[in-house]
Amino acid sequence: MTEAPVPRPPRPVASPCVMVCTVDGASGLCLGCFRTLQEIATWSRMTDEARAAVMTDLPGRKGRIDPRLLGE
Repeated sequence: MTEAPVPRPPRPVASPCVMVCTVDGASGLCLGCFRTLQEIATWSRMTDEARAAVMTDLPGRKGRIDPRLLGE
């Protein structure tokens, strides 16, 4: 008799880190991934739902950073 395959648990939401790791003092956001220091520090302990909420918010955060700091 063949055993049913064991379902794999869902993968956690991956970190958006791009290894730039420089925080803009004016906005408080990382210039690489646009997360706050609090989000970076607690990422590994956040629920997948909380991580997904941060990921959804990240694209809109870029506008809070001076484009010159991003090389634009």
